[in-house]
Amino acid sequence: MSKCLKKEEIDDSTILEIANALNKGKLVVFPTDTVYGIGTNAYNEEACERIYEVKGRPKYKPLIVLISNISMLKDITEQISPVERKLIDAFWPGPLTIKFKKKEGSLPNIISANDEYVRVRLINEGLIYNLIQTSGVPIVAPSANISGSPTGTKIKNIIAELGNKVDYILDCGDFESDSVSTIIQVEDEKIIVIREGKIKKEDIEKIEPLKG
Repeated sequence: MSKCLKKEEIDDSTILEIANALNKGKLVVFPTDTVYGIGTNAYNEEACERIYEVKGRPKYKPLIVLISNISMLKDITEQISPVERKLIDAFWPGPLTIKFKKKEGSLPNIISANDEYVRVRLINEGLIYNLIQTSGVPIVAPSANISGSPTGTKIKNIIAELGNKVDYILDCGDFESDSVSTIIQVEDEKIIVIREGKIKKEDIEKIEPLKG
């Protein structure tokens, strides 16, 4: 059974405990800037495989990686193009996930569903930011639900589904909406919207004339 902690029970020592657990490949449910995520150390292949098993997630669906600073991005990606840089400046930190060319050998292939890209989002506030900063590693964070079930917004449902499958659940109350991050990719300096979420396509397209 997982260790379930209420928001008021989470202090600096608890954050250190959970961050160390994440670093070691334990599975943790936590609130992100969009919905609850179920996460672990993105460098730990076995732990990432457990995420797929716990969620019942098809292996062809890649995982989103959360980072807390740009140096983490440089550790896992080949390069940042001028258009990607402008998107980062405009929307990060925030609910925009960018699909970058993955640095060879940096992350387990299972994260990217065996392709050459990695989906990354930068966060700079809240509990998950503190956990990433303290753990010192990028964290994979698909939504905290069994695949096919409603997105992880209601903590009661999350505990019922995942309570005996993860190591920690951080209960910070329900999310009011299930709005996910927007996912984009830059190809030939063109911005392709893969999934529209909190950030709308028209807002992203305003950046495109700035390229080059």
